[in-house]
Amino acid sequence: MDLEKRLELVSRNTEEIVTYDEMRNLLETNSRPKAYWGFECSGLMHVGIGLIPGAKIKDMIEAGFDFTIFLADWHSWINNKLGGIMDNIRACGEYFKHCFKALGIAPDKARFVWASEIAEDIEYWEKVIRIAKASSLLRVRRALTIMGREMDLSDIETAWIFYPCMQAADIFHMDLDVAAGGIDQRKAHMLARDVAEKLGWRKPICVHTPLLSGLLKPEVGGGKYDEDAKLNMRIISKMSKSKPESCIFVHDSPETIRAKMRNAYCPPRREEGNPVLEHTKYIVFPHLNHLEVPRPSKYGGPLVFENYEDLKQSYLKGEIHPLDLKNGVAEALIEILKPVRDHFERNPEPLESIIRIETTR
Repeated sequence: MDLEKRLELVSRNTEEIVTYDEMRNLLETNSRPKAYWGFECSGLMHVGIGLIPGAKIKDMIEAGFDFTIFLADWHSWINNKLGGIMDNIRACGEYFKHCFKALGIAPDKARFVWASEIAEDIEYWEKVIRIAKASSLLRVRRALTIMGREMDLSDIETAWIFYPCMQAADIFHMDLDVAAGGIDQRKAHMLARDVAEKLGWRKPICVHTPLLSGLLKPEVGGGKYDEDAKLNMRIISKMSKSKPESCIFVHDSPETIRAKMRNAYCPPRREEGNPVLEHTKYIVFPHLNHLEVPRPSKYGGPLVFENYEDLKQSYLKGEIHPLDLKNGVAEALIEILKPVRDHFERNPEPLESIIRIETTR
């Protein structure tokens, strides 16, 4: 595969690459660079976790990356996920493995590594301490938003301070060329780049993908997670498993997907703040390369779009009713997620286990 094709695969549907020139140089000089994406094991997987990262991981594997899916069990424990009970967190990590396999990331194409595996190495903890010594407390505290914590919390657990230092150490200990994540993980990745410069380590290149909004209208107010007002709003509005009515889980039934999408916020003739259009841009077109909108015949009949820009322009002109768009997106998601439903019909225990944990804790 030529360089330009590899670059296109890595960069498409991303929010930013820090930096693009570094990525080009890496792909020019390394046929098998190493990359990773870290996941907290925190509960049921929704499409913002499964499909956006999943698509980018597959892109990078196709571009020749040696890819690691990092199951951050220690980080999840520090962040009090699933009651802070390690057995629950580990069960969730196993469920995540099944989800990614069902989403098309074959076990022979990417490796799964637990944080607890690298935590067994004393040299890992030496890196954590070196990073902490090279970083001010203020700098580390500003990065706590990667945990979903507000910037201006007055009282925090001491253990939280370890989290950004550990996330940076993960990158260096696994000798990675590239760290991938949602744009909400930017502060941790920039911390890693900053300390790399101070300590004489290789800077990781960072690939950041967009955040997917929840389906319901964003609530006014919310916390402060970033100094940039637009990014802060996107973090506040992002899809969250804690609001199940606002997100599509990767194993939701067709009936559930249709019902949730019917209730989705979808302002007519507007792109900004429209989560249904976001689903087409970040999920439907990257996975299917088209969208069918089942418009009634009295309004002109069904429409088929082969790119997001054409769909957006048609929607902004009022040629597509919000309900028709919702119906089209629902059917597209049902199609995209069919392999996951089929997988858990054949292998129900991992899903049933995490549902039991979620309902009983």
